[in-house]
Amino acid sequence: MDNLAVLALLAVLPILVIGTLLIGFRWPAKKAMPVGLVVVIVIALSVWQMSFTTIAASIVQGLLIAVGLLWIVFGALLLLETITKSGALQSIRAGFTNISADRRVQVVIVAWLFGSFIEGAAGFGTPAAVVAPLLLALGFPAMAAVMAGLIIQSTPVSFGAVGTPMITGIGTGLAGSDGSLVSGAQARADSLGLDHMGFVAHTAAQVATIHAIVGILVPLFLVTLMTGFFGEKRSFRDGLAVFPFTVYAALAMIVPYVTVAYVLGPEFPAMIGGFVGLVLVMYTSSKGFLMPKKIWDFPPRERWSNRWMGTVNPDAEAATLTKRMSLPLAWSPWLSSPSCC
Repeated sequence: MDNLAVLALLAVLPILVIGTLLIGFRWPAKKAMPVGLVVVIVIALSVWQMSFTTIAASIVQGLLIAVGLLWIVFGALLLLETITKSGALQSIRAGFTNISADRRVQVVIVAWLFGSFIEGAAGFGTPAAVVAPLLLALGFPAMAAVMAGLIIQSTPVSFGAVGTPMITGIGTGLAGSDGSLVSGAQARADSLGLDHMGFVAHTAAQVATIHAIVGILVPLFLVTLMTGFFGEKRSFRDGLAVFPFTVYAALAMIVPYVTVAYVLGPEFPAMIGGFVGLVLVMYTSSKGFLMPKKIWDFPPRERWSNRWMGTVNPDAEAATLTKRMSLPLAWSPWLSSPSCC
């Protein structure tokens, strides 16, 4: 078969089938994914004419990758249960309430700033596995928490895990068998007068600049979606109302992020940018700088849609606890989580 359009359609067909079953027919993943696998196998055999051995090896590889991802999710759920049953949740929630009870402020601090720091330190999906349970523990609907954890995987992601996408993805990915850059990249590096690692650092600086330009609006995009889909009035305007704060929080992370990319290279932009922004915004927010005059919160839990929540209710557990843990001790699991994930 030589028709490129048909081949492209067949290549994307498994994704379309899974998306239709998950979203259109609301099938659970445990049913939709096996159907998608069958479609992949049929196309691989009939169109790409792959061998059974190659298909079987690919399936095993996919299962091993899935086990790794499930291990991260297991760790995140274990962490959530630990802070809930230990009393750490009450201390963490009180700490954020002292800064601001406004959910728009909380999601920017936790998801955008803390999530960027975790991405820079650990990468590999860790922010979604750490930020989402933390937001859930703070009283966010599960779907809103997951949404926030995924949206922030944008600006910091190219410098995750101490610059792995840049150093390994570009540095190793564009290297030939002799260790030098492949011809096209080498020609570009030669025109710039750069060696291999110099070319990687130059590319990282350009990537950081592009991410920074777009990233200015990521916190605003985040809070606007949250208020528009999970608010009492389903109003996007409630998110736009904190435009000054979101831009400030974006710049608090982006300015050191870009500076580090140009001065120090690709290893630390997300980590240092997230950390500096987190410290700065938490301090200024506690002093009332750019804080919204009207507190925004989710509607009462009994009015939440069933689709917003899973089966975990941290509030119910926390209500049975009387012991209050110190704030540094309550935060300690997250301070050590990047190295363990």
